[in-house]
Amino acid sequence: YLLGTSFARPLIAKRLVEIAQAEGADAIAHGATGKGNDQVRFELAIRAFAPEMTIIAPWRIWDLKSRDEEIDYAEAHDVPLNITRQTNYSKDKNLWHLSHEGLDLEDPANEPQYDKILELGVSPEKAPDKPAYVALSFEKGVPVRLNGEKLGGVDLIAKLNRLGGENGVGIADLVENRLVGMKSRGVYETPGGTILYHAHKKLEELCLDRDTSHFKEGVAQKFAELVYDGKWFTPLREALSAFVDSTQRNVTGEV
Repeated sequence: YLLGTSFARPLIAKRLVEIAQAEGADAIAHGATGKGNDQVRFELAIRAFAPEMTIIAPWRIWDLKSRDEEIDYAEAHDVPLNITRQTNYSKDKNLWHLSHEGLDLEDPANEPQYDKILELGVSPEKAPDKPAYVALSFEKGVPVRLNGEKLGGVDLIAKLNRLGGENGVGIADLVENRLVGMKSRGVYETPGGTILYHAHKKLEELCLDRDTSHFKEGVAQKFAELVYDGKWFTPLREALSAFVDSTQRNVTGEV
């Protein structure tokens, strides 16, 4: 699981604060529930930049107990929705990933209906039965070229998403241990990120010395925990990022 939701929340929250302050607002509202991680991620990030800002969380303070009730409210107030009650998965989509939770996935005995839920690609069973070759070039740990073409980060990830998706890459079915103590099952699509992660890891195997490589594994675990827990804007996360940056000085090459 490559933290697609967790990475997005600090960026969203920081921008929310910037807009709220520019508009002279005294409160920020978010749509996270009282059962999930996002309420913590949003609110820690908002507090980091605007500790005086009032935070409004309708899912926690209103009498809404389910997604069906949320749909009822939207319909009663003429709020357009692009879902139905039958396709009412809880989804989070951004450039890096797409997550699916809820409905039949709540029962761990149910096999995910990939043909119904996947959007970024196909399942491995539906992928072409032949290899696809991709060349990724890195400069100091940063991906800069795909198949010889120099690309910015957004375009590079978008192209990797297409390549990975059509080949059934990057699908994870797992159970999370949430911050609030609950367990949650989800299906995650991260085709481009999965290719990028493994390519970078293979290059590091060639470029990092033994001690740094071993120590970095522990740093990666702690870094992931901080990101998952919404602690992006913290001194420790900044320090770990600085360490990782220093390890990438020689991570240059093509995979």
